[in-house]
Amino acid sequence: MYFFKTISDDVRSTQLAFYKHSKTKRLVLGALFASIAAVFQAAGGILPGVGYFISPLATAPILFCTMLSLPLGVMSYLLTNLLLLFLQPSELIVFPLTTGLLGIGTGGAFYFFKKRLSIIAAGAVLLTIGVILLLSIFQFPVLGPAVSTSFSFFTTGGIFLFAFIYNWIWVDISYTFFKRIKATRTL
Repeated sequence: MYFFKTISDDVRSTQLAFYKHSKTKRLVLGALFASIAAVFQAAGGILPGVGYFISPLATAPILFCTMLSLPLGVMSYLLTNLLLLFLQPSELIVFPLTTGLLGIGTGGAFYFFKKRLSIIAAGAVLLTIGVILLLSIFQFPVLGPAVSTSFSFFTTGGIFLFAFIYNWIWVDISYTFFKRIKATRTL
């Protein structure tokens, strides 16, 4: 079945190839991913309208970096937060609990889980927790004025359903990307 298929083996072979590079190359790649993520995330505050479509792409660099190396992904996540402090401080409350958390959670799930369903669910749970923290604890209307900032199970269920579908898309995109890396590496 689709959801119970093991998908982490292709990622593991790419990780092994990645570790053959020098530490310097890996750090430079992590810094590059962090800067790309910071620019994508900052676009939401810099470019009104169109920037809100670019901002969710900040998940991709953190996700790819974490899939390659968990410690390097954490470093890129922290570096992206630091860069956002200087580029667009208003995005600093959103990135660590939404797009960044989704990237690091889903990328880390490829290390700990093998099946597609558990990888998708792990990222969806982390994104749901991040959004609920923004809504309930920080009273930040991340979903706009239509969604109340007080806690409700109905809102949490809706957020989880959205997070599951959204993370499913990210998992399939990243898995396809890693399969192509593996295919080009073996040619």
